[in-house]
Amino acid sequence: MDALWHRKWRIAVLVMVLAGAGWGLLRWRAGPEVVVYPVVKAELVRTVVATGHVETPYRVSIGSQITGTVKDVLVEEGQSVRQGQPLVALDGTELDAAVVQAEGAVAQADARMRQLRELTKPAADEAQKQARANLDNARSAFDRADKLAKSGAGTQAALDEATRALNVALTLSRTAELQVYTSSPGGSDYVIAETQLSQARANLATARARLGYATITAPRDGVLITRSVERGTVVQAGKTLLVLAPAGDTQLVVQIDEKNLSLLKLGESALASADAYADQRFPASLTYINPSVDITRASVEVKLTVPDPPAYLRQDMTVSVDIAVDRRSDAVVVPARTVHGPTTAAPFVLVARDGRAREQKVRLGLWAGDQVQVLEGLTPGDEVLPVASGVRAGQRIRPVPR
Repeated sequence: MDALWHRKWRIAVLVMVLAGAGWGLLRWRAGPEVVVYPVVKAELVRTVVATGHVETPYRVSIGSQITGTVKDVLVEEGQSVRQGQPLVALDGTELDAAVVQAEGAVAQADARMRQLRELTKPAADEAQKQARANLDNARSAFDRADKLAKSGAGTQAALDEATRALNVALTLSRTAELQVYTSSPGGSDYVIAETQLSQARANLATARARLGYATITAPRDGVLITRSVERGTVVQAGKTLLVLAPAGDTQLVVQIDEKNLSLLKLGESALASADAYADQRFPASLTYINPSVDITRASVEVKLTVPDPPAYLRQDMTVSVDIAVDRRSDAVVVPARTVHGPTTAAPFVLVARDGRAREQKVRLGLWAGDQVQVLEGLTPGDEVLPVASGVRAGQRIRPVPR
């Protein structure tokens, strides 16, 4: 009985060994398992990758136009402001006094003008009328005295007195005419008074303007990115106190290797991401290419406009940009890792066909990262082997889809 069980056990082991050997032989004849990649049809985009930073097209330095002591700072760094919003207040005590003094000078000059119109000119007109009446009387008296003297009925003394009276009347009439003229528009007194009023008004406008300078306001909408002023500081005219990034277009400024300069064209689209939010991408468009090359870095500065900047984007933030420099729709695409001799005159791939690896020559097109376009030699649905598989052309394989 024991001998029978030993014999059965040996037979079972022998069967298992033979079965394993047969299975291994079948696997050997069928070839090794090899991961294969399908040939697909897809849009292929070649990009140029670069890093840079965020900035507005320009920045506005805000300072004081007068020397003064800061009374209050009304905003904080990073705050959004509107055009005309007060930012910094200076002590305006002296400026207020200057305005009051200028207003007094204007009132005085205006009163002088009113005096000319309401008193001096009417009085001069009346004096002129009286002088003309006196002149007419003097002429009549002179004519009578002259006739009497010529006829012998009058004396020479009477004629001399009439002549003197006529000369005095002429002088008084001319004086009255001059007084009317000088107090009329265009006359010297009028011009002097008018000039004094204009100068007083100009001084008042200057004083009010200087008083307005005591409140520094935002020149336009934007975000304050720098603040270098505190309460009690004595500021000088022209010194920058705040820096404003105006609202509007946001730009990405990046440096591109000069070897990629020929690939860049205005209007090319791009995808960008801030390093602080690497998983969030936003579109941009290439709008500027610097005409010169930075010889120290062998790079070219380019700027991209962000039409709809995300809320988290900040000035001077570091960003990464992928600029789409070439695009092929409906391209036949394979992984670059499957191409043998890609830089040679006769590149090829190994295609899985009928259980074997078959060599297939190809003509390559656009390269984009780890993908390459195949212009001739393959069709969508073919399966290609990676170069790293170590399989030779003609070898049996068992394809395993990727």
